[in-house]
Amino acid sequence: MRDALGEVQSVLVLGGGSDIGQAVCLRLIQGRCRTVILAGRPEDGMDAVAQVLLAGGADKVEIVHWDCTDVDSHPKVIGDVFDQFGDIDLVYAPAGILGSQEAFEADPAFAAAAVQINFAGLVSASLVVAERFKAQGHGVLVLMSSVAGLRARKDNFVYGSTKAGLDAFAQGLGDSLVGTGIKVIVVRPGFVHTKMTTGMKAAPFSTTPENVAELLSSALANGHEVVWAPPILKYPFFIFRLLPRAVWRKVSERG
Repeated sequence: MRDALGEVQSVLVLGGGSDIGQAVCLRLIQGRCRTVILAGRPEDGMDAVAQVLLAGGADKVEIVHWDCTDVDSHPKVIGDVFDQFGDIDLVYAPAGILGSQEAFEADPAFAAAAVQINFAGLVSASLVVAERFKAQGHGVLVLMSSVAGLRARKDNFVYGSTKAGLDAFAQGLGDSLVGTGIKVIVVRPGFVHTKMTTGMKAAPFSTTPENVAELLSSALANGHEVVWAPPILKYPFFIFRLLPRAVWRKVSERG
C-alpha cells in the first residue's frame, strides 16, 4: 500500500509496452515505487520496457500475459496479480490503438476491433480492478482518454468515439467509488510524441510521454481527478464543446 508519505509503491500497467506507461513508471520509481507489473501481449515489447525500468531503479519488474480483448480472462489474470503481489497501489491503463479513419472506413471489422480494445476491454478490466481495490480498501485507477473524445472530428470519429466512451465511463466509475478509498483519474492528452504517432503531423500543443508522466505524478500527489496534457488544452476544448455543429465542422477540417 502507499507508504506513510502517500507515495505509490506498486503499479500494474495494463498495456505494458506503452511509451507513456514506461515514462509513468520511471517517474514513480524516482519516488518510492519499487514493484512494477507489466501486463500485455508478447509482441508489445515489454521486455525492453522492463530493462529500462530495472536500470531506472525498480527492484522488481514482472511481465504477465494480458489481452485486452480476451475479457473472459480478465478476472483471473488481474486477480492473480493482486494475489501474488499483495496490495497494488496504482493500476495505469494505457492500452489502446490509434488507427486511422481511412483504415476504419475501409475495414469495418478493424473499427469494431478498435472499439473492443480502446473501450470495451478496458471497461471489463477496470471493473475487475475496482472490485480488487474494494477488497484491499484502497487504490488508484488511471484511464487514458484523449481530447479527441471530447468532441469527435469527422476525420477521426471512430477513434474519438472510443475515447468519449472511456472518458464517460471513467468519470462514472470514479463517482460510484467516492467514499470507498478508491479513486479514478482520467487523463486527457492531446498529441503525444510516441511510437504510435511516429510519422504523423504533430497537432498544436503537442507533448511528450515524460510530460504526461509528470502531470500524472502531480495529480496523484494533489488528489486531482482529471489531467489535461498539456493543461492549456482545457481552455480551447471548453469552447470547442460549445460550438454549433456547422461551425465545428469547419473548425475541425483536416489540415
